[in-house]
Amino acid sequence: VNLSEKLVLTLLTKLSNFVPEAGIWLNTQRPEWNDANNALVGNGVSMVTLYYMRRYVTLLNELIHQSSTKSITLSKELAQFFEKLQQVFSDSRSVLSHQFNDNERKIFVDGVGEAGDSYRKMVYAGFSGTKAQVTAENISEFLNVVNEYIEHSIRANKRSDNLYHAYNLISFDFDKNELNVSRLYEMLEGQVAVLTSGYLSVKESIEVLDALKASKMYRTDQYSYMLYPNRELARFTDKNNIPEQFSSQSHLFKQLNSADNHALVVKDRDGVFHFNGKIRNADELADALDSLSDYQAEVKQERNSILDLWESMYNHREFTGRSGSFFGYEGLGSIYWHMVSKLLFAINETYYAAVEQKADAIDISKLTEHYYEVRAGIGLNKSPELYGAFPTDPYSHTPAHAGAQQPGMTGQVKEDILSRFGELGVFVKNGKLEFNPALLRESEFLKTSKEFNYINNEGDKQEITLKSNELAFTYCRIPIVYHLSEKEEINIVFNNNETKRVDALVLDEDMSKSIFTRKGEIKQLDVYLSVGLS
Repeated sequence: VNLSEKLVLTLLTKLSNFVPEAGIWLNTQRPEWNDANNALVGNGVSMVTLYYMRRYVTLLNELIHQSSTKSITLSKELAQFFEKLQQVFSDSRSVLSHQFNDNERKIFVDGVGEAGDSYRKMVYAGFSGTKAQVTAENISEFLNVVNEYIEHSIRANKRSDNLYHAYNLISFDFDKNELNVSRLYEMLEGQVAVLTSGYLSVKESIEVLDALKASKMYRTDQYSYMLYPNRELARFTDKNNIPEQFSSQSHLFKQLNSADNHALVVKDRDGVFHFNGKIRNADELADALDSLSDYQAEVKQERNSILDLWESMYNHREFTGRSGSFFGYEGLGSIYWHMVSKLLFAINETYYAAVEQKADAIDISKLTEHYYEVRAGIGLNKSPELYGAFPTDPYSHTPAHAGAQQPGMTGQVKEDILSRFGELGVFVKNGKLEFNPALLRESEFLKTSKEFNYINNEGDKQEITLKSNELAFTYCRIPIVYHLSEKEEINIVFNNNETKRVDALVLDEDMSKSIFTRKGEIKQLDVYLSVGLS
């Protein structure tokens, strides 16, 4: 199959698990990025995935518009999958004018689920090999409709504190043909995902960052962010205590206690009732109730209230996994450094989007402040005493009771490199290398002369003497020297020592390609920047 089919299939598979106003249903026995939330599989739905999907849908639409192709060749099976999903999204489109009710949501989920199930069965049976043509315009129109649903769901997941929900829970009532959505507590990854979705305005992004700083996720001792608010876990003696208000009114409990029958509940010496410790979940509780053949009249009368009592005491549906029960490894009180670096990069992107939109100078200043506050909390900028480890080493997490833990090359390194290139203002647009270091601080430039060592394309060690008001880095092994200046231009130094001046901060396609392909023509770039950095 072609690349277009792969890109479309990736989206359609997710859409077959889409629950309006809730997210993407986690029904495949797999957690997401944060596997500390692995117990959410089954009842959980992810807004995190949906936030990123908006970005994916936007990019996919851009690729279609940039292509001159009028139609796209897909496998017949995928074309049918596309048509069925297209019909479901079209049929429910009018609901987007208001909130989905539980019945409308169930009808929609049934429709996309059946479309996905039909495709899956065909694929498992074996592709027919038959191809079908779908017009690019048809796919683009569908992507626009999908985006309407995604943005509708994003709006529905804005919290009263200006944060956004990360994960939700769903429950089915098959008698009423309804699907209900309930919300979980706030999580850092939800805020990172919605910031990078591209949906929020500059001011809305600042609202999220302000709310995040004011939230219970902020750890003042590390001036950084936990994955979720910390909380006190119930002590062992506080668990499995049936409220006296309930037990005193239960005829079933009283009769079982009088008969010394402990199959369901046990009464302790203080007169407090507890569920039998061998009962592990609601299904086993139902089995225990069914086993009480001598008390079926009382069981019939109290069954639903006892099942509701169990759920209210244990709340198993909201159990997320080790994130809600461990004190390390992405657990309670933990800062997970990769996610903090993802937050940093999300602000980096938001900042440059604001610059491109020519946003209000005050708003841009606020984004700059948020960016460097988050950056200051990352280990590289801390002392070993505060970080609890070598600051230059990547670590997984910092729990509440210790310094940085679990050393290793995590994804954090990738995000920090991307953020650094953002600070340096190095971008590739339309095949051209350009420099726009609007986020770079003037304080980073040297105050005195210093040697800069690097390795060139031939693998040889090289040295450049930098002066005051300069800084240097390499890009594709070519040294780029920034100079504070009153003019903006690039001076290209070739390996034959000839030079060429460019009266802008962007190289043409030929010069850019020479750098990207490491042709060895260019020896150094001197980039002159006008004063006015962060």
